[in-house]
Amino acid sequence: MLRAPQRLLIAMALVLLALVVQPGPVAAQAQNDAERYVAGIPDLPLMPGLEALPDSGVVFDKPGGRIVEAFAQGNVSPPSVTAFYDETLPQLGWQREALGVYLREGERLQLAFSQDAGKITLHFRLLPQ
Repeated sequence: MLRAPQRLLIAMALVLLALVVQPGPVAAQAQNDAERYVAGIPDLPLMPGLEALPDSGVVFDKPGGRIVEAFAQGNVSPPSVTAFYDETLPQLGWQREALGVYLREGERLQLAFSQDAGKITLHFRLLPQ
């Protein structure tokens, strides 16, 4: 049989373990921050108002470069998306080549829109240049 001090010590260890295992606000914020980037392109921010469509994209990493396709959807307008990425991407080293097409370090990023039931679906395509 355990003595009172031993039971107290075990109880404190279990409480401490529960606190360590359960993600706190910092871990939850880090997860939310990770979700604010385009899947497969960790340095490409996801515009506010868009939500990633889970399990809708693909990622291929090959010797000649990576190929990534990802999708996001939201109640935003194509001009606001274009304005967001035209303003944001140059700060991350991307240069605009044409409407919805950006270049950086041997990669080409293409953004394409489709609209269904009032929602915009944004298709991100990253290819070797």
